[in-house]
Amino acid sequence: MESLIPTLAIWALPVLLAITLHEAAHGYVARHFGDPTAHLAGRITLNPLKHIDPVGTVIVPIAILTLSTLLGGSGILFGWAKPVPVNFGLLRKPKADMLWVAAAGPFMNLVMALAWAVVFKFASGGPETSYTLPLELMAEAGMTINAVLMFLNLLPIPPLDGGRIAVSLLPGRFAWQFARIEPYGFPILLILLFTGILGAILWPLIAVFRYVLAIIFGFYG
Repeated sequence: MESLIPTLAIWALPVLLAITLHEAAHGYVARHFGDPTAHLAGRITLNPLKHIDPVGTVIVPIAILTLSTLLGGSGILFGWAKPVPVNFGLLRKPKADMLWVAAAGPFMNLVMALAWAVVFKFASGGPETSYTLPLELMAEAGMTINAVLMFLNLLPIPPLDGGRIAVSLLPGRFAWQFARIEPYGFPILLILLFTGILGAILWPLIAVFRYVLAIIFGFYG
């Protein structure tokens, strides 16, 4: 239990940024392609209070971290923010532009993972102080949570971003049939999670991604 509070403190900022900026990116790109819905709702902002979902942004990540800490496991840490409202019908080219709106979230997670890699490199390469280890651990958490959210959201399961990207790329009739899966997307995701299939898919991708970051930034050279 003593290790739980430091763990929550280290993960709080990376998780909050990863989830909220992911959603803000969707709204920004939607506005760029003609849909002002998120902008009018005040959701294109860096203010996390505008994006926090009490369950998905707070309770679920804390519960996963708590169980992982107490049980010594390494479950998939994930969460979600309040979905940014997007009216795909207002996009200039709804089917084509859907791809860019959907891809914006995972792309933002990629950018944040790279930013946290820079923080880790700076912390580990500078003079050692009392802030060095906490900063390194926070950067590690930032790289991990953003990798998880990036690969999780790229799974081709509507309404995940990967599912919307697939709908955008598929020919019309197939896209419509594939989009009909959306009401079952969350139950499918839960089944994959509790059967261990989700972890079996994501952890190798995350490991490779972290290895590539280590090579690029020379963490362990």
